[in-house]
Amino acid sequence: MTVTEGGSAMPAVGRREALGATGVAACGLALAGCGAGDAEAKPVAGIKGQVIAKTADVPVGGGTVVRKWKIVVTQPSKGVYKAFGSACPHRGCAVGAPRDNVLRCPCHGSEFAADTGKVMTGPATRSLVAYQVKVEGDGIVVV
Repeated sequence: MTVTEGGSAMPAVGRREALGATGVAACGLALAGCGAGDAEAKPVAGIKGQVIAKTADVPVGGGTVVRKWKIVVTQPSKGVYKAFGSACPHRGCAVGAPRDNVLRCPCHGSEFAADTGKVMTGPATRSLVAYQVKVEGDGIVVV
């Protein structure tokens, strides 16, 4: 179908074509968000000496995300506590609490070991930011 406007012929763009072009553009933007390059992961300022979680809130073989500090605290084995920045070093999305001793990024599928913070599955190429912690009473404190 052709529409004539001002003496020149222009192809008509139907609804399907317009929606298709919009879909292609949206996919391009989504893929651009998965581009190469790591997010800059930095330790949280002012956290040293702070109680970031209670031991009762961190199950053995699991963990908890502390949104206030953007940290995930894990207990990979009884009495052993670890803490990592929750920002995935790939693009900065927040990892979730561990399942089966694995921290997973919901955005692009990177996986990290809950006991070391090291990358198990990419696209992330760097480990999570690690914090040294100790138990004081019933609190987990950043050293």
